[in-house]
Amino acid sequence: MHRTARRASGGAALLLAATLVLTACGPQSQGGGDETTGTSTETEDGGGSAELSIVPSVQIDIDGAEVEATEAGNPADPAGDGSAECAEGTSIAVAGALTGPNAALGLNIQYGAQVAVDAFNEANPGCQVTLKPFDTEGDPQKATQVAPQIVGDSSVLGLLGPAFSGETAATGDVFNQAGLLSLTASATNPDLTKNGWTNFFRGLANDAVQGPSVAKYLVNTKNFSSVCVVSDNSDYGIGLAQQITEGLGDAANEDCAAEVKTGDKDFSAAVQIISGADADAIFYAGYYAEAAPFVQGLRDGGVDIPFVSADGTNDPQFVSQAGAASEGAILSCPCGPAPEDFAATYEETNGQAPGVYSVEGYDLATIMLTGIASGVTDRAGLIDYVANYSGEGLARAYEWDDTGELASALIWIYEVQ
Repeated sequence: MHRTARRASGGAALLLAATLVLTACGPQSQGGGDETTGTSTETEDGGGSAELSIVPSVQIDIDGAEVEATEAGNPADPAGDGSAECAEGTSIAVAGALTGPNAALGLNIQYGAQVAVDAFNEANPGCQVTLKPFDTEGDPQKATQVAPQIVGDSSVLGLLGPAFSGETAATGDVFNQAGLLSLTASATNPDLTKNGWTNFFRGLANDAVQGPSVAKYLVNTKNFSSVCVVSDNSDYGIGLAQQITEGLGDAANEDCAAEVKTGDKDFSAAVQIISGADADAIFYAGYYAEAAPFVQGLRDGGVDIPFVSADGTNDPQFVSQAGAASEGAILSCPCGPAPEDFAATYEETNGQAPGVYSVEGYDLATIMLTGIASGVTDRAGLIDYVANYSGEGLARAYEWDDTGELASALIWIYEVQ
C-alpha cells in the first residue's frame, strides 16, 4: 500500500497555483553563486549586445516524440497541516558541489530544498527541521571524506544527494551500510541503481532514459544524420555518451567522436577533429565548466553546427561563461522547469532565480519533510516512507520501483535564446 503525500488546501501554500504547463515557465535563471539574479544573461557580440537565456521548448518521451506538458495537479505542500511534532535538532542533509567550478548545480538543489524547509518550519512550530549543507565540491575523493561526517551526525534523518554520479558511486556503500536515506535530485548514471542499495532513490529520469530520448529527438525531429559525440571523463559524462551513442545508431559519427577531461580549458584537439568532419551537430556529455569554453572554441574555430548537451550543462552559468557562443544551444534535462509562483518565492528566499534541479531539490525535500510530519523519527523509517511513497510534486509524480528508480519520468528540451 502506498502512502499518499499530504495535500495543501485553501491558501495554505504559495505553490498551489504552480503548474508545469510550458506557457507558465519562464526562462531558467542564474543558478551560480554570483550576484546575477535576472532571468537572462547579457552577452557582448561585436558592437551590440543580446540577452540570452535557457528557455523550455518541448517535453519528449522515450521515443523522442513531443508530448504535451501536463499541469502539476495537486502537489504536496511542505507546510502540511501545521501539526507536526519532532525532536529538537531534527535535520536533513544536502550534499553536493557547493563550491568549485560546477557549484551552481549543487547550490540550486540546496536552495530549492531551503524553500521547502522554510515553509515547513513556518507552519509547524512543534517541529523545526534544519537543512545541513555538506560541500563535496562534486569530487568523488572529497565526497568520501565528507560522507562519514554526514553519517556520524545522529540528528540527520535523511540525505538529499549526493548531486553528481561520480561522488554518488564513491559514497553509496557508506550511506547504504549506515541505513541513511540517499535521495538524489541530479545523479543520472544508470548504474547507480544496480548496486543493491536499499537506501538509494533517484528523483528524476536516468541517462538510460535521457540518452535514447534525446538521441531519437535529434534524429527524428531535428533530422540530424551525423552527430559528433564528445564526452568528458566523469562517470556522468562517460555513461551519458554511451547512451547517446547507442541511441543515435548510424547517426553517431565515429570519425569525430572525442574525449576530453574535466578541468580542461584547451579543446583545440577536439575542435580540429570536429572541424574536419562532415557532421550536422555535436553532442557534449559533461558539465558546464568545460562545455562553455568548448563551445567557444568550436565557434572560434569556425565550427557553427548545432551544439547539443544535457543536464550537466543546462545551467545559466553555461550561458554566462560561454556568452554569445551559447546562442542556439539545445540542452536536455530530466528536470522540470520552475513554475512561476515557486520561482518568485525561490528568488525571494535565495536572492537569485532558480536553475537546473531547483524544483527537484524542493520536491524531494518536501517528501522527506512529509515523512517527518507523519511521525517518522529515525533513518530506517524515512527509507521505508520514501520506498512506499506516491504523490505529486511540482516537477512530476513521485513513486519508486524496488530498485530506486521512478516509475515514470520524461525529458525536457531547452534552448538558449
